[in-house]
Amino acid sequence: QVQLVESGGGSVQAGGSLRLSCAASGYGYSTYCMGWFRQVPGKEREGVAAIDSDGSTSYVDSVKGRFTISKNNANNTLYMQMRTLKPEDTAVYYCAATNDPVYFCTGTVVPEFEKRGQGILVTVSS
Repeated sequence: QVQLVESGGGSVQAGGSLRLSCAASGYGYSTYCMGWFRQVPGKEREGVAAIDSDGSTSYVDSVKGRFTISKNNANNTLYMQMRTLKPEDTAVYYCAATNDPVYFCTGTVVPEFEKRGQGILVTVSS
């Protein structure tokens, strides 16, 4: 079982940067598809980015060129570097994971992954 704990959120002005981290515990992390999704209260969850077990990455259009997803298998940590942040990036961000082969490892499907963290708030002010 993989358990996920996010850190690194906070408040930043538009144009600034933040790095989110997700510590994974449990067996098999390196074989999972991992990713991030976000949610604004009252709105649908939105997939952001994903990284497969082979290191291939996928981003939704709204964050391409600004966000970078990566992982360190040595310390079982998933990251997302967020640059040029915009007020519309304000949301609760969740780390998620799956080893269900039904999924292609793409950013758009991350909200469907069965394992997820508790979420962390990112606020971008204008």
